Amino acid sequence: MVNSVSTNKVLVLIGPTAVGKSSLAISLAKQHDGEVISADSRQVYIGLDIGTGKVTTEEMDGVPHHLLDVADSKEQFTASDFQRLGKKALADIHSRGRLPIICGGTGLYVQAIVNDVLFPEVPPNLKLRKKLETKAAQELFEILEKLDARRAKDIDPHNTRRLVRAIEIATELGKVPPHKNSPRTDINPLYIGLTLLEAELKKRIASRLQSRINDGMLKEAKNLHTRGLTWKRMEDLGLEYRYMSRHLRGLISQEEMIAQLQSEIWRYAKRQMTWFRRNADIRWFKPTEIEKIKKIVKQFLQTSA
Repeated sequence: MVNSVSTNKVLVLIGPTAVGKSSLAISLAKQHDGEVISADSRQVYIGLDIGTGKVTTEEMDGVPHHLLDVADSKEQFTASDFQRLGKKALADIHSRGRLPIICGGTGLYVQAIVNDVLFPEVPPNLKLRKKLETKAAQELFEILEKLDARRAKDIDPHNTRRLVRAIEIATELGKVPPHKNSPRTDINPLYIGLTLLEAELKKRIASRLQSRINDGMLKEAKNLHTRGLTWKRMEDLGLEYRYMSRHLRGLISQEEMIAQLQSEIWRYAKRQMTWFRRNADIRWFKPTEIEKIKKIVKQFLQTSA
Protein backbone atom coordinates (compact mmCIF):
# COMPACT_ATOMS: atom_id res chain seq x y z
CA MET A 1 0.00 0.00 0.00
CA VAL A 2 1.12 3.58 -0.62
CA ASN A 3 2.03 5.62 2.45
CA SER A 4 2.81 9.26 3.13
CA VAL A 5 6.38 8.82 1.82
CA SER A 6 4.91 8.44 -1.68
CA THR A 7 2.64 11.47 -1.69
CA ASN A 8 4.54 13.12 -4.57
CA LYS A 9 4.98 9.98 -6.67
CA VAL A 10 3.15 9.38 -9.93
CA LEU A 11 3.12 6.35 -12.19
CA VAL A 12 2.82 7.16 -15.90
CA LEU A 13 1.86 4.34 -18.29
CA ILE A 14 2.13 5.21 -21.97
CA GLY A 15 2.42 3.56 -25.36
CA PRO A 16 0.62 3.20 -28.67
CA THR A 17 -3.01 2.24 -29.05
CA ALA A 18 -4.00 -1.43 -28.54
CA VAL A 19 -0.85 -2.30 -26.60
CA GLY A 20 -2.56 -3.14 -23.29
CA LYS A 21 -2.09 -0.03 -21.12
CA SER A 22 -5.51 0.01 -19.44
CA SER A 23 -5.41 -3.53 -18.06
CA LEU A 24 -1.90 -3.00 -16.71
CA ALA A 25 -2.95 0.26 -15.05
CA ILE A 26 -5.84 -1.48 -13.31
CA SER A 27 -3.62 -4.34 -12.15
CA LEU A 28 -1.04 -1.94 -10.69
CA ALA A 29 -3.74 0.21 -9.11
CA LYS A 30 -5.17 -2.78 -7.28
CA GLN A 31 -1.71 -3.77 -6.08
CA HIS A 32 -0.65 -0.31 -4.89
CA ASP A 33 -3.87 1.41 -3.78
CA GLY A 34 -3.97 3.52 -6.90
CA GLU A 35 -6.44 5.45 -9.02
CA VAL A 36 -6.26 5.90 -12.78
CA ILE A 37 -6.24 9.22 -14.61
CA SER A 38 -7.10 8.58 -18.27
CA ALA A 39 -4.99 10.59 -20.74
CA ASP A 40 -6.99 10.00 -23.92
CA SER A 41 -8.20 12.91 -26.03
CA ARG A 42 -11.44 11.19 -27.09
CA GLN A 43 -12.36 9.18 -24.00
CA VAL A 44 -13.07 12.48 -22.24
CA TYR A 45 -16.29 12.66 -24.29
CA ILE A 46 -19.60 11.30 -23.07
CA GLY A 47 -20.99 8.57 -25.33
CA LEU A 48 -17.78 7.81 -27.23
CA ASP A 49 -17.44 4.40 -25.60
CA ILE A 50 -17.07 1.42 -27.91
CA GLY A 51 -15.35 3.37 -30.67
CA THR A 52 -12.63 4.66 -28.33
CA GLY A 53 -12.23 1.41 -26.42
CA LYS A 54 -13.22 3.15 -23.18
CA VAL A 55 -12.74 0.91 -20.15
CA THR A 56 -16.05 -0.44 -18.82
CA THR A 57 -17.19 -0.39 -15.20
CA GLU A 58 -16.75 -4.15 -15.09
CA GLU A 59 -13.19 -3.89 -16.44
CA MET A 60 -12.34 -1.21 -13.85
CA ASP A 61 -12.85 -3.88 -11.18
CA GLY A 62 -13.47 -1.28 -8.49
CA VAL A 63 -10.51 0.94 -9.39
CA PRO A 64 -11.54 4.63 -9.56
CA HIS A 65 -10.97 6.27 -12.95
CA HIS A 66 -10.76 9.99 -13.63
CA LEU A 67 -11.11 12.16 -16.76
CA LEU A 68 -13.55 9.81 -18.50
CA ASP A 69 -16.91 11.23 -19.65
CA VAL A 70 -16.17 14.81 -18.59
CA ALA A 71 -17.14 16.63 -21.82
CA ASP A 72 -20.07 16.89 -24.23
CA SER A 73 -19.09 15.23 -27.50
CA LYS A 74 -20.70 18.11 -29.40
CA GLU A 75 -18.31 20.60 -27.80
CA GLN A 76 -14.54 21.01 -28.18
CA PHE A 77 -12.45 19.92 -25.20
CA THR A 78 -8.92 21.33 -25.25
CA ALA A 79 -5.59 20.29 -23.83
CA SER A 80 -5.89 23.29 -21.52
CA ASP A 81 -9.23 21.93 -20.25
CA PHE A 82 -7.60 18.57 -19.68
CA GLN A 83 -4.68 20.15 -17.82
CA ARG A 84 -7.03 21.96 -15.44
CA LEU A 85 -9.05 18.86 -14.60
CA GLY A 86 -6.06 16.50 -14.67
CA LYS A 87 -4.00 18.51 -12.19
CA LYS A 88 -7.02 18.74 -9.92
CA ALA A 89 -7.50 14.96 -10.05
CA LEU A 90 -3.80 14.37 -9.41
CA ALA A 91 -3.81 16.60 -6.33
CA ASP A 92 -7.01 14.98 -5.06
CA ILE A 93 -5.57 11.46 -5.34
CA HIS A 94 -2.37 12.50 -3.58
CA SER A 95 -4.34 14.22 -0.83
CA ARG A 96 -5.94 10.90 0.04
CA GLY A 97 -2.59 9.09 0.21
CA ARG A 98 -3.23 7.06 -2.91
CA LEU A 99 -1.11 6.50 -6.03
CA PRO A 100 -2.08 8.44 -9.19
CA ILE A 101 -1.60 6.34 -12.33
CA ILE A 102 -1.72 8.40 -15.51
CA CYS A 103 -2.57 6.05 -18.35
CA GLY A 104 -3.06 6.89 -22.00
CA GLY A 105 -1.75 7.44 -25.47
CA THR A 106 -2.31 11.18 -25.95
CA GLY A 107 1.19 12.50 -25.36
CA LEU A 108 0.16 16.15 -25.09
CA TYR A 109 -2.37 15.29 -22.36
CA VAL A 110 0.25 13.36 -20.40
CA GLN A 111 2.61 16.33 -20.67
CA ALA A 112 -0.12 18.71 -19.58
CA ILE A 113 -0.24 17.02 -16.17
CA VAL A 114 3.32 15.93 -15.43
CA ASN A 115 5.09 18.99 -16.86
CA ASP A 116 4.72 22.72 -16.46
CA VAL A 117 3.11 23.36 -19.83
CA LEU A 118 1.75 26.77 -20.78
CA PHE A 119 -0.86 26.81 -23.53
CA PRO A 120 -1.45 29.92 -25.64
CA GLU A 121 -4.24 32.14 -24.33
CA VAL A 122 -5.98 32.77 -27.66
CA PRO A 123 -9.80 32.96 -27.64
CA PRO A 124 -11.84 31.22 -30.36
CA ASN A 125 -12.13 33.18 -33.62
CA LEU A 126 -15.61 32.14 -34.73
CA LYS A 127 -15.44 34.01 -38.03
CA LEU A 128 -12.16 32.30 -38.96
CA ARG A 129 -13.42 28.92 -37.79
CA LYS A 130 -16.51 29.21 -39.97
CA LYS A 131 -14.29 29.92 -42.97
CA LEU A 132 -11.89 27.06 -42.18
CA GLU A 133 -14.52 24.42 -41.44
CA THR A 134 -15.34 24.16 -45.15
CA LYS A 135 -11.76 23.12 -45.97
CA ALA A 136 -10.31 19.61 -46.12
CA ALA A 137 -7.49 18.53 -43.83
CA GLN A 138 -4.90 18.81 -46.62
CA GLU A 139 -5.92 22.41 -47.33
CA LEU A 140 -5.74 23.27 -43.63
CA PHE A 141 -2.32 21.69 -43.35
CA GLU A 142 -1.03 23.73 -46.30
CA ILE A 143 -2.36 26.92 -44.70
CA LEU A 144 -0.61 26.09 -41.43
CA GLU A 145 2.65 25.29 -43.27
CA LYS A 146 2.66 28.79 -44.75
CA LEU A 147 1.85 30.39 -41.40
CA ASP A 148 4.14 28.32 -39.19
CA ALA A 149 6.27 25.56 -40.73
CA ARG A 150 7.66 24.55 -37.32
CA ARG A 151 4.23 23.80 -35.89
CA ALA A 152 3.21 21.99 -39.09
CA LYS A 153 6.05 19.50 -38.57
CA ASP A 154 4.65 18.42 -35.20
CA ILE A 155 0.92 18.26 -35.91
CA ASP A 156 -1.29 15.41 -37.07
CA PRO A 157 -2.03 16.47 -40.69
CA HIS A 158 -5.36 14.60 -40.60
CA ASN A 159 -6.71 16.14 -37.38
CA THR A 160 -8.85 19.01 -38.63
CA ARG A 161 -9.74 20.20 -35.12
CA ARG A 162 -6.10 20.67 -34.14
CA LEU A 163 -5.21 22.15 -37.51
CA VAL A 164 -7.94 24.77 -37.17
CA ARG A 165 -6.81 25.63 -33.64
CA ALA A 166 -3.17 25.92 -34.74
CA ILE A 167 -4.15 28.21 -37.63
CA GLU A 168 -6.27 30.25 -35.23
CA ILE A 169 -3.32 30.73 -32.85
CA ALA A 170 -0.83 31.41 -35.64
CA THR A 171 -3.18 33.97 -37.20
CA GLU A 172 -3.54 35.77 -33.86
CA LEU A 173 0.10 35.60 -32.68
CA GLY A 174 2.01 35.35 -35.97
CA LYS A 175 3.06 31.80 -35.11
CA VAL A 176 2.23 29.08 -32.61
CA PRO A 177 4.56 29.66 -29.67
CA PRO A 178 6.54 26.62 -28.47
CA HIS A 179 4.96 25.10 -25.41
CA LYS A 180 6.61 25.97 -22.14
CA ASN A 181 7.39 22.40 -21.23
CA SER A 182 9.62 21.65 -18.26
CA PRO A 183 9.22 18.87 -15.68
CA ARG A 184 7.27 19.77 -12.57
CA THR A 185 9.37 19.88 -9.41
CA ASP A 186 6.55 19.00 -7.02
CA ILE A 187 5.98 15.46 -8.32
CA ASN A 188 8.18 12.43 -8.94
CA PRO A 189 7.01 10.42 -11.98
CA LEU A 190 8.03 6.95 -13.08
CA TYR A 191 7.47 6.46 -16.82
CA ILE A 192 6.62 2.96 -18.02
CA GLY A 193 6.13 2.44 -21.75
CA LEU A 194 4.58 -0.57 -23.45
CA THR A 195 5.67 -1.48 -26.97
CA LEU A 196 5.33 -4.29 -29.48
CA LEU A 197 6.95 -5.33 -32.72
CA GLU A 198 5.25 -3.81 -35.76
CA ALA A 199 3.66 -7.04 -37.02
CA GLU A 200 2.23 -7.93 -33.63
CA LEU A 201 0.82 -4.47 -33.01
CA LYS A 202 -0.83 -4.47 -36.44
CA LYS A 203 -2.50 -7.80 -35.57
CA ARG A 204 -3.75 -6.37 -32.28
CA ILE A 205 -5.12 -3.29 -34.02
CA ALA A 206 -7.02 -5.43 -36.54
CA SER A 207 -8.34 -7.81 -33.88
CA ARG A 208 -9.48 -5.02 -31.57
CA LEU A 209 -11.18 -3.16 -34.40
CA GLN A 210 -13.16 -6.27 -35.35
CA SER A 211 -14.11 -6.82 -31.70
CA ARG A 212 -15.44 -3.28 -31.45
CA ILE A 213 -17.49 -3.74 -34.60
CA ASN A 214 -18.89 -6.97 -33.14
CA ASP A 215 -19.68 -5.13 -29.90
CA GLY A 216 -21.86 -2.57 -31.69
CA MET A 217 -19.52 0.25 -32.61
CA LEU A 218 -21.54 1.18 -35.70
CA LYS A 219 -24.79 1.18 -33.74
CA GLU A 220 -23.16 3.50 -31.20
CA ALA A 221 -22.15 5.92 -33.97
CA LYS A 222 -25.63 5.83 -35.51
CA ASN A 223 -27.22 6.55 -32.11
CA LEU A 224 -24.82 9.42 -31.48
CA HIS A 225 -25.83 11.00 -34.79
CA THR A 226 -29.51 10.50 -34.03
CA ARG A 227 -28.98 12.33 -30.74
CA GLY A 228 -27.44 15.31 -32.52
CA LEU A 229 -23.77 14.58 -33.16
CA THR A 230 -23.26 15.93 -36.67
CA TRP A 231 -21.39 14.13 -39.42
CA LYS A 232 -18.89 17.00 -39.46
CA ARG A 233 -18.27 16.64 -35.75
CA MET A 234 -17.66 12.92 -36.24
CA GLU A 235 -15.14 13.79 -38.94
CA ASP A 236 -13.40 16.14 -36.52
CA LEU A 237 -13.30 13.47 -33.79
CA GLY A 238 -11.21 11.36 -36.13
CA LEU A 239 -10.29 7.70 -36.50
CA GLU A 240 -13.23 5.35 -35.80
CA TYR A 241 -15.90 8.07 -35.78
CA ARG A 242 -14.60 9.67 -38.98
CA TYR A 243 -14.72 6.46 -40.97
CA MET A 244 -17.93 5.21 -39.40
CA SER A 245 -19.60 8.47 -40.39
CA ARG A 246 -18.43 8.00 -43.97
CA HIS A 247 -19.78 4.45 -44.02
CA LEU A 248 -23.11 5.46 -42.46
CA ARG A 249 -23.46 8.21 -45.09
CA GLY A 250 -22.93 5.61 -47.83
CA LEU A 251 -19.60 7.07 -48.95
CA ILE A 252 -17.64 3.86 -48.31
CA SER A 253 -18.57 0.21 -47.76
CA GLN A 254 -18.04 -1.55 -44.45
CA GLU A 255 -15.10 -3.43 -45.95
CA GLU A 256 -13.54 -0.15 -47.09
CA MET A 257 -14.21 1.35 -43.67
CA ILE A 258 -12.37 -1.50 -41.93
CA ALA A 259 -9.42 -1.42 -44.33
CA GLN A 260 -9.05 2.35 -44.13
CA LEU A 261 -9.41 2.33 -40.35
CA GLN A 262 -6.75 -0.31 -39.88
CA SER A 263 -4.38 1.79 -41.95
CA GLU A 264 -5.22 5.04 -40.13
CA ILE A 265 -5.00 3.50 -36.66
CA TRP A 266 -1.60 2.07 -37.52
CA ARG A 267 -0.40 5.49 -38.71
CA TYR A 268 -1.75 6.97 -35.49
CA ALA A 269 0.18 4.38 -33.45
CA LYS A 270 3.39 5.34 -35.26
CA ARG A 271 2.79 9.03 -34.49
CA GLN A 272 2.26 8.13 -30.84
CA MET A 273 5.58 6.31 -30.71
CA THR A 274 7.36 9.21 -32.41
CA TRP A 275 6.01 11.52 -29.71
CA PHE A 276 6.94 9.25 -26.80
CA ARG A 277 10.45 8.54 -28.06
CA ARG A 278 11.31 12.16 -27.32
CA ASN A 279 11.15 11.32 -23.61
CA ALA A 280 14.39 9.62 -22.57
CA ASP A 281 12.96 8.90 -19.09
CA ILE A 282 10.53 6.27 -20.39
CA ARG A 283 11.48 2.68 -19.56
CA TRP A 284 10.16 0.42 -22.31
CA PHE A 285 8.75 -3.08 -21.89
CA LYS A 286 6.76 -5.64 -23.82
CA PRO A 287 3.22 -6.20 -22.49
CA THR A 288 4.29 -9.72 -21.47
CA GLU A 289 6.97 -8.40 -19.11
CA ILE A 290 4.47 -7.79 -16.32
CA GLU A 291 6.64 -9.15 -13.51
CA LYS A 292 9.56 -6.92 -14.52
CA ILE A 293 7.25 -3.90 -14.55
CA LYS A 294 5.75 -4.76 -11.17
CA LYS A 295 9.21 -5.15 -9.63
CA ILE A 296 10.35 -1.74 -10.90
CA VAL A 297 7.14 -0.07 -9.72
CA LYS A 298 7.52 -1.64 -6.27
CA GLN A 299 11.13 -0.46 -6.01
CA PHE A 300 10.11 3.03 -7.10
CA LEU A 301 7.41 3.27 -4.46
CA GLN A 302 9.62 1.93 -1.70
CA THR A 303 12.40 4.47 -2.20
CA SER A 304 12.15 7.78 -0.37
CA ALA A 305 10.75 10.71 -2.30
